[in-house]
Amino acid sequence: MRTKYIASSSLIVMGIGFLITLFLPQNIAVRLLQGGFEAGLVGGFADWFAVTALFRHPMGIPIPHTSLLLNNRDKIVNSLISAMETELLNKESIKLKLSQMKISKVLTSSVFKLIRKRKIRMAIIHSVKSTVETLPLDHVATFVQNALVGYVRNKQLEPLVAQTAISIVESRYDEKVLDYVLDYGKTWANQAETEVLLGNLVHSKLQEIQLGGMKGFAVQAFLGFMSEEKLGSLLTGVMISSIDDLSKPDSSYRERILREIRMQITTAALNPAVSDQIQSWLDAKLSDASTHTFILNLLEELKDQFVLTMDSEYNNGGRIIITSFRWITTTLSKQEQLVQKWEQGILSFIGELVERNYYRLGLLVKDNLDQMDNETLVHMLEDKVGNDLQWIRVNGALCGFIIGVFLAVLHIFV
Repeated sequence: MRTKYIASSSLIVMGIGFLITLFLPQNIAVRLLQGGFEAGLVGGFADWFAVTALFRHPMGIPIPHTSLLLNNRDKIVNSLISAMETELLNKESIKLKLSQMKISKVLTSSVFKLIRKRKIRMAIIHSVKSTVETLPLDHVATFVQNALVGYVRNKQLEPLVAQTAISIVESRYDEKVLDYVLDYGKTWANQAETEVLLGNLVHSKLQEIQLGGMKGFAVQAFLGFMSEEKLGSLLTGVMISSIDDLSKPDSSYRERILREIRMQITTAALNPAVSDQIQSWLDAKLSDASTHTFILNLLEELKDQFVLTMDSEYNNGGRIIITSFRWITTTLSKQEQLVQKWEQGILSFIGELVERNYYRLGLLVKDNLDQMDNETLVHMLEDKVGNDLQWIRVNGALCGFIIGVFLAVLHIFV
């Protein structure tokens, strides 16, 4: 250590200077120098003794009240821990500092500084892509399937079914389903094949009717008058006309059908047997091997799409990370109350964590110091504060020299 060399050199200079002045012809200048060197030698040696006595016994001699640090090791460690807990890192100061922190701003600024670097963005994309590529999708699919099955088995479906029925009615999905059926029926009725099908079907069924008397004669007369084509055209016309009437919002028949549909939905929703059947069906369907295959195929498709996206973004310099980050920060900036709530929650959690584990800081410091042997502890302290202490020796020698010269002058005049 350079300062220790300087301090030792100053003490040697004072000693050599004092010895030289002993053999020089005595005059005023020599006497002044001799007094200065003598006092500097005493001052430098005394400061060397004092500095050395802090860390070890001077010259290895166990002089009382030396090696102060080692003799008072426990007191110093306890005092250091006490000072840290009560003055340097007391709980109140930590909590006050935490309460003044703006976590969102600190995180936003720190994260943005990182992702601005292309190297960081590329590393993030590469890591994410590698992680996704190594995912055991078969295990993931099994986990998802088991989670779904467990959720269905442990879920009471009666409230869900009832709420679904209410939502269907409130959202008028029953009308939408009815309109869809009517539109499909009208489209089907307008097809030429439908006209032929209905004509042939009804004509053949009428011919199978066995009636006697006037009724039989009337049916046979009707069949002779109405061919399959005419009968089919008549039936499809009636069907289309009926569908048009049912499609009108003010149709009384439409309202009757909708009331019946709603009544059946409500009745089914309030029937526990229906919920049990739905739950059993879902359980069986989700537990089936085909469901696992479906989930696995879906995960593989998602993984392939994700990997392609990551490759594209890697070639693009990872701009999606900055875009996503800006979107998140913009969204959060519009939710100030939510962000403040999150910050308060995080700060409260950290405060409670500090409160519960604050004493561990002192234990950690004490444990680390106890693990050091005396030589290591002394070396650490000398390395941290030894330079400044060595300057005490240099200053002691210089001040002693100046005071010695002053005293020699005073002695000459007196």
